[in-house]
Amino acid sequence: MPIEAAAKLIPIDAADAVVESPFYIPMTGPAARPRRALKHDDTFVVLDSHGDIGASAGGPDGLFNADTRYLARLELSLEGLQPLLLGSNLRDDNSSLTVDLTNPDIYRDGRLVLQKDMLHIVRTFFLWRGTAYQRIGVQNHGEHPASFDLALTFDNDFADLFEVRGSQRTRRGVATSRLLGPCDVALEYTGLDEQARSTMLHLDPKPTRLAANTATYHFELAPQQTTSLFVTASCNAAVGHRPVPFFRGLLAHRREMRNSTRGATSIETSNDIFNEVLCQAMADLNMLMTETPQGRYPYAGIPWYSTTFGRDGLITALQMLWIDPRVARGVLKRLAAFQAKSVDPLNDAEPGKILHEMRGGEMAALREVPFAQYYGSVDSTPLFVLLAGRYVERTGDDETLRELWPAIEAALAWIDGPGDPDQDGFVEYQRATDQGLQNQGWKDSYDAIFHADGQLAEGNIALAEVQGYVYAAKQLASKLALRMGLMDKARQLETEAQTLSEKFEEAFWCEELGTYALALDGEKMPCEVRSSNAGQLLFTGIVREDRARLVATDLMRPHFFTGWGIRTIARGEARYNPMSYHDGSIWPHDNALIALGLSRYGLKHSVEAVFKGLFDTAAYMDLRRLPELFCGFQREKRRGPTLYPVACAPQAWASATPFTLLEAALGIEFDAAGGEIRFRNPRLPAFLHEVILRDLQLGSSSIDLRLCKHNDDVSLEVLRTRGKIQVSIVLTH
Repeated sequence: MPIEAAAKLIPIDAADAVVESPFYIPMTGPAARPRRALKHDDTFVVLDSHGDIGASAGGPDGLFNADTRYLARLELSLEGLQPLLLGSNLRDDNSSLTVDLTNPDIYRDGRLVLQKDMLHIVRTFFLWRGTAYQRIGVQNHGEHPASFDLALTFDNDFADLFEVRGSQRTRRGVATSRLLGPCDVALEYTGLDEQARSTMLHLDPKPTRLAANTATYHFELAPQQTTSLFVTASCNAAVGHRPVPFFRGLLAHRREMRNSTRGATSIETSNDIFNEVLCQAMADLNMLMTETPQGRYPYAGIPWYSTTFGRDGLITALQMLWIDPRVARGVLKRLAAFQAKSVDPLNDAEPGKILHEMRGGEMAALREVPFAQYYGSVDSTPLFVLLAGRYVERTGDDETLRELWPAIEAALAWIDGPGDPDQDGFVEYQRATDQGLQNQGWKDSYDAIFHADGQLAEGNIALAEVQGYVYAAKQLASKLALRMGLMDKARQLETEAQTLSEKFEEAFWCEELGTYALALDGEKMPCEVRSSNAGQLLFTGIVREDRARLVATDLMRPHFFTGWGIRTIARGEARYNPMSYHDGSIWPHDNALIALGLSRYGLKHSVEAVFKGLFDTAAYMDLRRLPELFCGFQREKRRGPTLYPVACAPQAWASATPFTLLEAALGIEFDAAGGEIRFRNPRLPAFLHEVILRDLQLGSSSIDLRLCKHNDDVSLEVLRTRGKIQVSIVLTH
């Protein structure tokens, strides 16, 4: 694959030009084959259904490490032909991919020498410790000996992930490939950042012929005879490095994956399909977890967001808090370690601000993109404080609180200082340079924040949901201050939260819409647009009781609720487009947070509707996996939901959504100080008659429970307890 490529420039009329975000992910054609992804720590691979990389159009194929592609092509051929696909399956725990292939009819000199379906070819892949492992097993099921050549073609471009996404570069570094011996090839690259990157390929046994980009094996297989070959591709390994053997590495990898999930609550229900949804979701979350110096961190998604994202990590940890609070501890410690300490306009950094994302590729190092350590997120900082409060409330972990308190204080100082540049009491954003993100909430498309007439909001923008995050953060921080013995600080934070709620109601409520404005622009003019942002306000508790019911009623009307879920923007608004990224699509995590809010205000009928819509969505999806987002078309009988073409799957907060929906339905609350777990107004959807929770932990104690549906009521049975723990159902109708 060539390293240098000339860009073809096509002049277009200025009137026909489309305004495009600088970090837009283009989609120029359909994927010719379905894709599968594997990940381990900072390395992930995207392969097609045949197990090839770069053999078919339309996918972000490759072996990637730290935002750089380390293998752009790895294609298997049989006598120069593509094998025929029999099946392609991920293992249930996402530890490996197995692809079954067979041979097409093979002719030589016009004569059939190998009839189709005689050879069974099995490709097995896994990732572990920066190395991609592949075993290729071949068996001859024919009645006659089989003589054939099997070839692997490989190449690399060491493209930065942003190049793979579509960014154009005028200059690149220098790439080479060389043979290191009869079984080894080195693909090497020296970037413009002066960093050396390499891919070491090792083949076992020795190929019949080996060139810089192709390994060829000649096989003579007797009837029923089998043979195997092994290929490894290691990222930045030293010359001469030998990865552990395939089977030993695979067993070690699976053992590590099993150990990493120990201690989390397990869930079993009466619905087999929902059990599959939960199993896939947990497997995806486990795969996305990355061991960092500060603890395990859920990387945001594959392929575009496999790195530390502040907002995504915080929300995912919040969603998983009830089943595994250890995730929150890792997220909080990592984000505290990278909290901004100084002003850096190119990175949108200010003291106390929490990270948006970090990148390790060449373009980030050269600042061709601003994301090496980028802080252009207005909501990560209040979400950090919010999660810290919820984590301590959930666990009673005062030791971690003492460790995090300086970072919490710095975050609160940013909220009241640089986060509120005009000191009007609302946290706002505006990028510091033209290179940064134009919109810095979770809806960060360039056109996501707009007025009723479709005009884009300008100036310092105060998002509705961010004010809710700040309100909840200050309420929770007040409780943390009390635990720290800071009585005056606790009272101050509680007063500030109350003042914010009053100012918010006055500035954001739109009487004619019957809901809250999407945002205030730089002139303090409300963006009077019906959006799901108002729904996220519910889970923060900033909304008045009477208005919460109005917001919820609006969200469940057909202009929002499609039958699959709640749209980001209501049908009928100026920029509504059900196929857009943020202006009418459906995001599972957005719906999950809304469901938590509906549950908070006791609106369990609405929780049930959202829960069922997303359960039905997952049932239609490949692998029962909820994607990052899908299109916001209205549900029709006997038709599934419509996919969004470049959505990440798996995506951490989408994977965590089924657990959040169950939390919202059951109304789970934890009282660490009192040693009690409460189920407030629990209500199970029609498709769930029974839910069993095993090893639901509170402090050093844990409990196994069965909850059963009886019409609109739920009964509770304690199956087993370990330690001292209380459990109850609380009805507050």
